[in-house]
Amino acid sequence: MATIPARRNLTFAPIAPPTRWLPILDQYILREMWPPLAGAFGAFLLFWFINMFVIAADYIVNKGAPFFLVMRFLLFRVPQATPLAFPFACLFGTLLAFGRLVADNEITALRTSGVPFLRIIRTPLIVGIAVFSLSYVIDEKLVPQATDLSTRSLYQIIYKTATLPIDPQIFRQDPMTGRTFYVGSVGIDPLTGKKTMNDIMIFERGRNSNFVSTMTAKKASIEGTILRLDEAISTKYKESGVVDVIQVVRDITVGLPLGEGENQFFSAAAQDPYTMDSKTLKKDITVREHTGFGGSDLANRKFTLAQKLANPFAAMISVLIALPLAVRFGKKGRALGMAMSVLMLFVYYAISAITAAIARNGSLDPYVAAWIPNVIIALAGGILIFQEDR
Repeated sequence: MATIPARRNLTFAPIAPPTRWLPILDQYILREMWPPLAGAFGAFLLFWFINMFVIAADYIVNKGAPFFLVMRFLLFRVPQATPLAFPFACLFGTLLAFGRLVADNEITALRTSGVPFLRIIRTPLIVGIAVFSLSYVIDEKLVPQATDLSTRSLYQIIYKTATLPIDPQIFRQDPMTGRTFYVGSVGIDPLTGKKTMNDIMIFERGRNSNFVSTMTAKKASIEGTILRLDEAISTKYKESGVVDVIQVVRDITVGLPLGEGENQFFSAAAQDPYTMDSKTLKKDITVREHTGFGGSDLANRKFTLAQKLANPFAAMISVLIALPLAVRFGKKGRALGMAMSVLMLFVYYAISAITAAIARNGSLDPYVAAWIPNVIIALAGGILIFQEDR
């Protein structure tokens, strides 16, 4: 009689659960933080946009500026607000998220379960670092180009031209050589289609005299980073101020300021430090210091350079101060969290305004002035976190 072999009890290895890319606690805190953070960021930019639109509305209503041209000016101006929007968003998002966790006693439950306070706040601190990095990249890559286009659009509105404007009667100084360029007007050559400049004058301080030498030409064009003058007249002066020599040069070339190209030279915003990234602005400052052509604007440029890192870093500082404040006052409701967000932002920018004013009049190093608000708020946040951890 055939028998059926007995079934053996087979054991299978348990199926491992899918690996989470982030621990549950960190995911939970992130879900609490990102809605108010994103909402505050969007609200700040919207408020900035509306505020500027109210100011620009005069050009639409009373000066007949095209609506879409004004909108282009406003949209390109918005990225300039991101270094201010990110710190506010981090402050607001952290206060509301941790305020809710404190109000529902979840922070207390975690701490009584043995989770250290520094472990609980690890995620928002990492978020602060990530937002700082994003803010810095935007401020370096996007903001200079957007600000330049916005400024040129504003000139387009003012002059009511059909294209992005070339500022008439351009004055440009080259801090490297000390030359000052003047262009009377700009036109288009009908044969080549290239931009041509009319009534050019280049002023340069004489090497053996305090008087300047001048070079004038009726026509000039740009080839790469070189200005080519046609039928130029060069005039040099003696130490007494009397004309030394006048000569006509059929074809002469002069380097543009800081090796600029055509678009940069023609742009009215090219000398604006807010349209430069850190590398370009640092080069501009170095040249001005070495040549002595910095003038009273040098301190302002140094302060602007320092702000290019200090302002984005404020996003990290906002998280640092918001965490202990949320833990201390979270049970009093979200309304207090919102009020504290506005108050802390006001305190931060009030300190920034004071230190900026002191730096611009030369009484304080510009780099120190830019970082004083961050240092003050960071120390306050660090002390409060240390007290909470104990």
